[in-house]
Amino acid sequence: IVINKYRLAIFVDGDFWHGFDWENRKAVIKTNKGFWIPKIERNIQRDQEVNELLTAKGYTVMRFWEHEVKEKLSLCVNQIALFIEAAKMSIIPIISD
Repeated sequence: IVINKYRLAIFVDGDFWHGFDWENRKAVIKTNKGFWIPKIERNIQRDQEVNELLTAKGYTVMRFWEHEVKEKLSLCVNQIALFIEAAKMSIIPIISD
């Protein structure tokens, strides 16, 4: 989700696909390790590249893990709302549409 007005990019990353707790989880992959480990490590690397690119363009990047959205949705929504409220108070530069 991108909210251009506030230069905010929001991602919800799947726990498995984006490597939540990766150092522990990769040790327990039982099948097709030669495929999954490089794939997920590339996803992690790509996420970092995207973060850097968006940050360089003046965006704030918020990433939430799948389990955070499932278990603590209101906390995730509150973080986004707080950011937007701060932007509305001109603490963060707002872009005109």
